[in-house]
Amino acid sequence: MLRFDFNNPTHLLFGSGRLNDLHAQPMPGKKALLLISTGKSTRETGSLARVEEQLSLAGVAYAVCPRIHENPSRECVMEAAAFAREQGCDFIVALGGGAVLDASVAVAAMAANPGDLWDYVCGGTGKGRPLAQKPLPIVTIATTSGTGSEINSWGVISNLQTHEKIGFGGDPRLTPVLSVVDPELMRTVPARYTAYQGFDALFHHTEVMMSKGCNILSETLALSAIENIARYLPRAVENGNDLEAREHVAYASTLAGMTMQLTSTTAQHSMEHAMSAYHPTLPHGAGLIMISVEFARFFIERHACDGQFIKMARVMGMPGANRAEDFLTALARLQEACGVADLKMSDYGIGRDECMTLAVNARETMGGLFLANPCELNDADCAGIFEKAYR
Repeated sequence: MLRFDFNNPTHLLFGSGRLNDLHAQPMPGKKALLLISTGKSTRETGSLARVEEQLSLAGVAYAVCPRIHENPSRECVMEAAAFAREQGCDFIVALGGGAVLDASVAVAAMAANPGDLWDYVCGGTGKGRPLAQKPLPIVTIATTSGTGSEINSWGVISNLQTHEKIGFGGDPRLTPVLSVVDPELMRTVPARYTAYQGFDALFHHTEVMMSKGCNILSETLALSAIENIARYLPRAVENGNDLEAREHVAYASTLAGMTMQLTSTTAQHSMEHAMSAYHPTLPHGAGLIMISVEFARFFIERHACDGQFIKMARVMGMPGANRAEDFLTALARLQEACGVADLKMSDYGIGRDECMTLAVNARETMGGLFLANPCELNDADCAGIFEKAYR
């Protein structure tokens, strides 16, 4: 608990209105690849225009690249990287939610390195080569609260041909040099996606708490984040314009970028990545919610880390919690409060007969997270969790 390694050089501007301060910050280059999603949200909400204005005030040229989709693929990363080279961009400004922030890590790498992204991916069919050239510097501007990717060097990318969804990064040079987390940009996120993203952030922290590598710093940060999500996420879901709620959820999400650097998440994330690798329309947070209760129950039944579950239940609104099972109660209540307790795998085309396929894929593509589990979770156990969670 008293051993950890933490180094995060990101300059973080956090708080409502902080986007207005972007132009006054030192920029890591002269021309930015302004990376956004394929959707219309950043244009319709005005956030893209505001960022363009800030870059102009900073004397930075830019080229807009609207190529990133949900569960970003190898193909969209390679297209964006090629566009960055064609436009002569020497750094990246990633404006968006988890998909854009995740993709920016891979785009930064591939804009400066030869070959294909999967040459550098570790796990699955990836070749695991180290980056030969220094990646482009990254500036992140978060428009949602969910991943923590705005301040760490990891992103998750899908290979549609091989049904692999794998974390890419870890090279310290891929850590963003500057990040803006302005909750004002998050007020227009629809209620359903506010919930999905908020639970993604929650599970980053609950998995850190369950992880073998949990330490005194990651636990302190994780419990603070869990408490804030439990208290404020229902309010943000109910009223997207509740800026106080948005601020507290954004705080908890950004902390995930720190706790995940200090302590690995567990196989819950590997399992969901398998789900959305085979079913790309499944939002990552929704998949995590679907399996969350049964995933936690597996370790509770084995008394793998009872004290950690009790600590989490207490900060989630059950101060008198004294049993690990109380965490399941707190988690179910939060899902009900946010209107996501009714999610079904079958609604996204997942069949019950896929459970073992998903279990094997989870280990083959992101087996490293299984090592962080508080006790052994084999393929049959993993398939059993999918079975019990299936609806």
